[in-house]
Amino acid sequence: MLDLFYTDHFVLPLPEGHRFPIGKYRLLREELARDNRFRFHPAPAAGPEIAAMAHDAGYVRAFQEGTLGAAAMRKIGFPWSNELVERTLASVGGTLSATEAARRSGFGGTLAGGTHHAFRGEGAGYCVFNDIVVALTLARAQGWARRFAVIDLDVHQGDGTASMCAGDESVLTVSVHGRNNFPFRKQQSVFDVELDDGAADEEFLDGVGQALARAGAFGADLVFYQSGVDALASDRLGKLSVTPQGMAARDRMVFEWVRRRGVPVVVTMGGGYSDPIALTVAAHVMTYRTAADVLDA
Repeated sequence: MLDLFYTDHFVLPLPEGHRFPIGKYRLLREELARDNRFRFHPAPAAGPEIAAMAHDAGYVRAFQEGTLGAAAMRKIGFPWSNELVERTLASVGGTLSATEAARRSGFGGTLAGGTHHAFRGEGAGYCVFNDIVVALTLARAQGWARRFAVIDLDVHQGDGTASMCAGDESVLTVSVHGRNNFPFRKQQSVFDVELDDGAADEEFLDGVGQALARAGAFGADLVFYQSGVDALASDRLGKLSVTPQGMAARDRMVFEWVRRRGVPVVVTMGGGYSDPIALTVAAHVMTYRTAADVLDA
């Protein structure tokens, strides 16, 4: 069985009409619970001191205390609340727990996380803390992993991850994303594949193949897979034309690549904003079920 950590027991008090699909997290867990190949665990909160291993301590403290300025919160995209603090720390904690599960068994998944737009000293794009960078920082400090590959297949570039890991030769950041999509000021990953608007399955999967080839040459001993599904043609924020079948093929490529190399993998969710949201949930479900098909056979 595969271990999954969830955060949907925290509900954000968002204003009516807010476009962040907070409901998808609960729907995803409920659908995956129909499958007996998963064990579900509520994500524990990460301590702010753990977040500060990768982030500026003053930023962590200001967010926790609710003293970030209005402009900083607008850039994040959420109104500040105690519930936001709790869920954010649980989201990081879920990725930390999934990383520990990957150390033990080869796989760990979180039904949250992938908050790749968070920089060292600021958040953006619904991302407060960069859970992936926090997790790899802690794994390195614990001494059980030394080389890390972050395979980011969300339609939006993992700009915060690229910035936070820039110059660190022990971390390979690869990103396959829309050229003309958010963030409009891109950072430089170690390896970027930029897709034009309307790119469909063939171009998308070719980019994934390039990313995996680059990661294979790096030789990581721990992989983080940011598995956002906002490249779907149905996604309101995606601008690409990838089909559900293309997304499923993407996931199979990643997990078969992981299996061949015998490297532990941590799966984080990332984005998805389809209308109706059921299309996003179905794609996220497929990611985790494909992991079970390939890695838990």
